[in-house]
Amino acid sequence: MPENKDAVSSEAPISAAQLRMQMLEREMAEMEKERKLRSLQEQKLADFAADFLEKHVTEQEIAVVRRLVANAVKDGKFEAMVYSFPSSLCTDSGRAINSADRDWPQTLQGKAREFYERYQTFGKPQGYKLKAMIINFPGGMPGDVGFFLDWSSDKA
Repeated sequence: MPENKDAVSSEAPISAAQLRMQMLEREMAEMEKERKLRSLQEQKLADFAADFLEKHVTEQEIAVVRRLVANAVKDGKFEAMVYSFPSSLCTDSGRAINSADRDWPQTLQGKAREFYERYQTFGKPQGYKLKAMIINFPGGMPGDVGFFLDWSSDKA
């Protein structure tokens, strides 16, 4: 005998409590996924900070700066962002840079200080200018600092 497809199921529907439990489990799984992602991001930042504060600028990093400048010149530009780092790695979390305080270099640490000192030793005598700016504001707070190297003429 063929089955009647229009027959009403005698099986009871899933309860509202079971549906709420499924939703709660899904939310908990999503929260766990976000927690793991946040933990991974925090570890990456911690690793970057350790490298930034404890190690020296490498020849590869200097080569990257040179490539960025060369690419900007090819594009007809007179400025290039050559380095960036979290403002939290400044002694004042980037406040002096954000307010264009003339003493902003005193807040630099680690590789940022070393890049600045290299600029003072090699770049400035060759006519380059260096400026530091906050380049993003996540949640309205200073995010990353960008170092911009400029080789334009002083003549307007």
